[in-house]
Amino acid sequence: MRWLRRNLVVIFGLGTLAYMILPNVVVTVFSFNNPAGRFNYAWQEFSLDAWKDPCGVADLCGSLSLSLQIAVWATIGATVLGTAIAFALVRYRFRARGAVNSLIFLPMAMPEIVMAASLLALFLNMGIQLGFWTILIAHVMFCLSFVVAAVKARVLSMDPRLEEAARDLYAGPVQTFARVTLPIAAPGIAAGALLSFALSFDDFIITNFNSGNTVTFPMFVWGSAQRGTPVQINVIGTAMFVIAVLVVLVGQTVGNRRKNAQPK
Repeated sequence: MRWLRRNLVVIFGLGTLAYMILPNVVVTVFSFNNPAGRFNYAWQEFSLDAWKDPCGVADLCGSLSLSLQIAVWATIGATVLGTAIAFALVRYRFRARGAVNSLIFLPMAMPEIVMAASLLALFLNMGIQLGFWTILIAHVMFCLSFVVAAVKARVLSMDPRLEEAARDLYAGPVQTFARVTLPIAAPGIAAGALLSFALSFDDFIITNFNSGNTVTFPMFVWGSAQRGTPVQINVIGTAMFVIAVLVVLVGQTVGNRRKNAQPK
C-alpha cells in the first residue's frame, strides 16, 4: 500500500497515456492488415500491400493533398492574424478592448455545428460559391482563437525589461521586435501554429457544411466508411501520427540542447 500511494500519480499518468495512445496503436496494427472484405475491422493476415501503394484508392491522395494545402494556408493566416491580435490585446489600450478580448474566444466555446451553419448562411447570402476558399476562410476563423490564446499566454509572461534594455542599447523598434520580442514569443507562436494545423487538417463538421463539391481527407474517410474502410486510410493515419511524434521529439531535443548550452 505504501508503494501504491507513492506511485499513484505515476500509475494514473501511465494509464491515461495508454488510454490516449491505444487508438493510434490499433490504427497502426490494422495498417498492416489484409482484410477479407471491404471493411478493415477484423484482423486477417499480415500484409504490406497498402504501404507499398498508399494511393491505391481513387481520390485518397487528392483529398489528402487538398487537406494539407488548406491546413498550411489556414495555419499561416491564423498565425499571422492571431499573433497581431494577441500583441494588441496585451500591449495596447483601446476602446472595447474587453469586448474584443471576450469575442475573440467565442469560436472556442461555440458548438461547431452552430458555427458551421452560420458560416454556410453567410456564404450563401453573400453569393459566394462553396469550395476551397470558403473552407479556408472558415478554418482561419476558428483557428484564430487558439493562436490568440497560445500567443497571449506567452506575451503575458514576457519580461518587459528585456525590451527596455534593448532600447537602452540604441536598438530601434524593428530591431527590438526582431531580436528580442519575436524570439521570446516564438514558442507561443509555434504552439499556436501547430495547433492550428492539427485542427484544420482534422476538421470535418465545419468543412462538411462549407465545402460544396470539394472533398477533404476527413470527408473522404467519412464517405469511405459508408461503403468500406480501405487499409490505405490506416496507412495515412499511421504516417501522420509518426510525423507528429517526430516533430515533438525534435522540438524537445532542440529545447533541451539550448537549455543545456546556456551558461549556469
